[in-house]
Amino acid sequence: MNKTKKNRVIISVGSNIDPISNIKKSREILSSETIFIYAADSIETAPIGYLNQANFLNTAFLVMTSLSYHDFNFSLKAIENRMGRERGPIKAGPRTIDLDIIVWNEYLITEDYYNFEYVSVPVDQVLSTMSLNIKEFKKIDK
Repeated sequence: MNKTKKNRVIISVGSNIDPISNIKKSREILSSETIFIYAADSIETAPIGYLNQANFLNTAFLVMTSLSYHDFNFSLKAIENRMGRERGPIKAGPRTIDLDIIVWNEYLITEDYYNFEYVSVPVDQVLSTMSLNIKEFKKIDK
């Protein structure tokens, strides 16, 4: 019997470079590398910070993984790289895909949830649809 702990993770997903295709591709990759449970509806949002770019599509995915927080976060950044994400001088610039851990198990781990509707709206849909509760903000050593 496999006793490997499965971590429940809600990932914020965003793209403004061919967003429909790139969000679909990120879902396909995560479906092959995790236990994919649910995807929130996509919402269109205006860029924040650097405004001279296309609007974003944002969603949230619920997955299960046996990886540790550090290893899973590393794997998300590797997926971004595989999908052609360029990290340039403009941190809030255009991107093929952005994958960020928002909830790790029962804990909200980033204040972005409170600060940005492009994070909270899709995450709230996951929480509501899946009847999940989250506990207070908890910082995880990165």
